[in-house]
Amino acid sequence: MQEQYANQFPLQGAEGAHIVILTGAGISAESGLKTFRDSDGLWEGYNVEDVATPEAWFINPGLVKDFYNQRRKAVLEAEPNAAHYALTKLEQKYKVTIITQNIDDLHERAGSTNVVHLHGIITRSQSSKRPSLTYPINGWELKMGEKCKLGSQLRPHVVWFGEAVPMIETAVDICKNADILILIGSSLAVYPASGLINYVPNDAPKYIIDPKIPPVSGVSHLIKIEEKATIGVPMLVAGLMNS
Repeated sequence: MQEQYANQFPLQGAEGAHIVILTGAGISAESGLKTFRDSDGLWEGYNVEDVATPEAWFINPGLVKDFYNQRRKAVLEAEPNAAHYALTKLEQKYKVTIITQNIDDLHERAGSTNVVHLHGIITRSQSSKRPSLTYPINGWELKMGEKCKLGSQLRPHVVWFGEAVPMIETAVDICKNADILILIGSSLAVYPASGLINYVPNDAPKYIIDPKIPPVSGVSHLIKIEEKATIGVPMLVAGLMNS
């Protein structure tokens, strides 16, 4: 079955080729972390607008802090899964860059060495005055009264609705230089990350791995692998390593 997918397109994956991997909530869901927004529009029982916007932080910072403390605790208790570990093997043969929409650190804990977090990372805090000023969080709890060197309350290092995505231009430049793209566990519904696939060179093979692959139009050399991440990713990685 591995060859079934890897041979659908003549791989240009010479040793040292640049593989860009874009991951979404689906890869973390298999480690027990809930996807950002459930079918009922809620995230862990909360309205997203109440816990994931700058306005929510201004109105009720304690609620927002407690919400992310619980998400951070869940992340720290979760473990990388077979998909995370499989991706690390690609670094033995290829140049690999992972661009993730996820705020967990499961890619790093699995051993991936080049990870770009589009939406921040929950294990760090940031200044409320200067978003680029970030700090590691020891343990799972961020507390009110903890301040940055500028004197402002530290907040979760997470990009909220209504905020700019600081790493998007970096991600665009990475995608423009991809030899192969692998998209894993993303609904392609979150802007601007959803547009990154359009910056990948036309002649580059593009693999999408998801049990429910979203509609994609105007993208050439697209290969669909309708499997969950823990099955589809190890399969594709095996094919790429043997190509």
